[in-house]
Amino acid sequence: MTVPDRPEAEDDDGGGGVGDRRAAVDARRVAIDALVRIDADGAYANLVLPSLLARSRLDERDRAFVTTLVYGTARMRRACDWLVDRFVLRALDPPTRAALRIGAYQLAFLGTPPHAAVSATVGAVPRRTSGLVNAVLRRVAGAELDWPDRATRLSYPDWVVERLEADLGEDTAAAALAAMNEPAAATERPDGYTQDLASQWVAELVGAEIGGRVVDLCAAPGGKATALAATGAKVVAADRRTSRAGLVVANAERVGVADRVAVVTADGRFPPLRPGTADRVLVDAPCSGLGALRRRPDARWRVEADAVDRLAALQRALLEGGAALVGAGGVLVYSVCTMTVAETCAVAGALGAAHPDLEPVPAPGAPWRPWGSGALLLPQDAGTDGMALFRWRRRP
Repeated sequence: MTVPDRPEAEDDDGGGGVGDRRAAVDARRVAIDALVRIDADGAYANLVLPSLLARSRLDERDRAFVTTLVYGTARMRRACDWLVDRFVLRALDPPTRAALRIGAYQLAFLGTPPHAAVSATVGAVPRRTSGLVNAVLRRVAGAELDWPDRATRLSYPDWVVERLEADLGEDTAAAALAAMNEPAAATERPDGYTQDLASQWVAELVGAEIGGRVVDLCAAPGGKATALAATGAKVVAADRRTSRAGLVVANAERVGVADRVAVVTADGRFPPLRPGTADRVLVDAPCSGLGALRRRPDARWRVEADAVDRLAALQRALLEGGAALVGAGGVLVYSVCTMTVAETCAVAGALGAAHPDLEPVPAPGAPWRPWGSGALLLPQDAGTDGMALFRWRRRP
């Protein structure tokens, strides 16, 4: 196999003695368990993996390796299955499928030496399947890569690739999809809140001011609401589910802005607030999330093709609800962590057509790209989530 040009992982099977080999096997066993729960049981990677790691006896180095294995294999599931299925002639139970996936991921994408990847992965499976896992992974290691199509190579559902190619163009979409196959960097704000830079920039571009009245209509878990409050603005943070509204309360308390964040449980389409009284309104709407797939490794396999148009209808309704709250001279901001035309330019265009009294605010500069009447931030441009942003000012 021709291994892509990636930094090599440390040889987890190499020469460190019985203890090191046991740790290498145990790490892969935890990874297999996590993938079975994600793929067969429908668990979410970001929820199931921390609990499994907490119960393990792995050290920090091996925990980091498990996280790399699980998140990477979850992202590259389709590619790993193609690598494996060429050499499998029968149905596989979930643990065996998971083991072969992590083995293929190590060989093709992580740069793990073949003897280490195969040996430690075989050691992590029951004796009854070890022969099969050993034989298949050795054949994967010795085979040349000849991907059947772009969607398989990039490891996305066909519809995601097709939709983004249609909306962004083939080359731009390919670059965005490739960027979202890289691990997400953790960015911490000065107040200790971990938040992607794209979301931080959206909060800054709302333009909240000391003493200003700001409404965040889809606020949970509270990242943008707390950032807005940190400017000295008075923020009303709404979410339609009580449990999610509680997350906003907890995060506002944790970063020390609870006195400036009033949390309400409300449907953003019908906000229980007086019209025309807000200086700034942020509608960070629910979306397909196709710009944030690098930090949600299993999300690409959960979102369905019809979600884009279904969510676009919800976004239009939320934006109408937000528009009603903006006072004269105030600013309405719409953001989504996706890159489809239906959820960005089309939603913004509908609002602009319905409200001639809302004037588009000029788009920010690089790394944002002009996008309709707003701006688009692509994953490959600044190593962030993909994000679309539109702003309007209500004429006095």
